[in-house]
Amino acid sequence: MEPSGTDGRPQLPSPSLWPIGFAVGIVCILVGLIVSVAAVAVGVVLTLVFGFLWIRDVMGPERGMPVEETETEPMARSYGAAPIPANRGEAGMPLPDEDEVDRFPRSKFLEGATLGIGGLIGGIVTVPALGFAVLPAFVNQERDEVELGPIDEFPTNQYIVATFLLDPDAGEVSRRTAFVRRNGDLDGRPSFTIVSNRCVHLGCPVQPNGLLFEEQKKVVKTEGGPVDLIPTRPAGFGCPCHGGVYDTEGNRTQGPPVRALDRYEFAIRQGRLYLGKTYSVSEVKGVGAEARIKKHRLAGPGEHVDGLESWLYPISPPQ
Repeated sequence: MEPSGTDGRPQLPSPSLWPIGFAVGIVCILVGLIVSVAAVAVGVVLTLVFGFLWIRDVMGPERGMPVEETETEPMARSYGAAPIPANRGEAGMPLPDEDEVDRFPRSKFLEGATLGIGGLIGGIVTVPALGFAVLPAFVNQERDEVELGPIDEFPTNQYIVATFLLDPDAGEVSRRTAFVRRNGDLDGRPSFTIVSNRCVHLGCPVQPNGLLFEEQKKVVKTEGGPVDLIPTRPAGFGCPCHGGVYDTEGNRTQGPPVRALDRYEFAIRQGRLYLGKTYSVSEVKGVGAEARIKKHRLAGPGEHVDGLESWLYPISPPQ
């Protein structure tokens, strides 16, 4: 049996935003099952609160359709005259002009607003969750660390050109080069400057601007394969492709590059040097162990990492 108002007409549900909150709670619970327990707890609270408010509105006093009275009905009751047929007499309200804007009833507006806001909130909550669930399978596939050998193979205040295999299983296609300089000790621990040789203009290989002592080359055996170490005394670094020039700390000094050279994180365990992940640098202030590095997430060649340009540059996929 269909619900009805006091006059026998069908009951109209009042517009409400509680279903949106209830839906957000359900989404938070589903996201929390992937992300964290805290998100599940927030979702449960939202679901209970908005579900209660929604049920309270539905189970509240009935609201029937309003009964409209025409001007002729009270007159007919007063004077006993028969009501005027709808196809006779004057119009109940003036006809709208042709240029008058069509107006929608409040219920239609609330319906559209509810669906729109609900879809927006659902997208904001769901898309990041799907990204966290799916993207890790396609990014960060590189090895966490690469061993370069004993730290004694790196003399203090001298750059060493280290060539290594990022992924030994992939072979020569994964060969990389880094410029490694031991800076001495900082707070009782060995300090290193490890600069990537990838030019931040278009990714071409950067070379030392100075002597390269190939006759002093050493090959160090590591768990990840042999590592070539060649001493060098550069006055800076340069890209032979498009003229990018960097100083000994990797700061751009001239040419088309948009920032400083990328750097490697490093760790020392049992007297051996390990390379970690690569990160981008906007600027380096100071030299050696005392340098202050403005560190950023790893960005692609030609991509700004700070300033207004970083906001205007198109979003790049994770590196």
